[in-house]
Amino acid sequence: MVRLLVVEDEVRLAASLRTGLEAEGFAVDVAPDGAEGLWFAQEHAYDAILLDIMLPVMDGYDVCRTLRAQGVWTPILMLTAKDGDADQVDALDSGADDYVIKPFSFQVLLARLRSVLRRGVVERPANLEVGDLVLDPARRQATRGAEVLPLTARELSLLEFLMRRKGDVVTKQQIMENVWDYGFEGDPNIIEVYIARLRRKIDRPFGREDIETLRGSGYRLRVPEA
Repeated sequence: MVRLLVVEDEVRLAASLRTGLEAEGFAVDVAPDGAEGLWFAQEHAYDAILLDIMLPVMDGYDVCRTLRAQGVWTPILMLTAKDGDADQVDALDSGADDYVIKPFSFQVLLARLRSVLRRGVVERPANLEVGDLVLDPARRQATRGAEVLPLTARELSLLEFLMRRKGDVVTKQQIMENVWDYGFEGDPNIIEVYIARLRRKIDRPFGREDIETLRGSGYRLRVPEA
């Protein structure tokens, strides 16, 4: 059985989440504040954590950062009433896997939860490195060798996704779900546009071809041979 931890101080929402998730077959523990949630996450093994940001005692950002600093890589889905871009970036930079903005529908929450569960436990070190390509998620900066790469926010997100799955083939659908969002209704060919932009910035100026296209399958960030 999939075991979840819900860290939420709004009593009615916490109770509603427990009821709904248990009806879907999950085993659910609930913590009413950040400190207790941190203790639960440290003492028990969970498949995923639903973590509110605005919590008493200790906020969700600090809970997430503390767990990641301790090497706890349980997938974390942030629940936030904040909908500004900076708040969403802060949630991801603190180590969260995804976020849902309140108020949300239970079906959207389930979709996001299942998505992070499918990804499983993935370590997220402070810096991502693939050969001489380095990305610092907290500073939102990528470098190749000693040169800082002039990437936009979306290009950085796409590069981060590819680097976290270095050597693996990722599909357009996986990129769409993880770099864009579930509400995106634009042309899915936008992914090809952004892949091309990345190549122009991180590969061609350095005589590299690290971003590979596998026709009919997707894309892969090649891991240079040692």
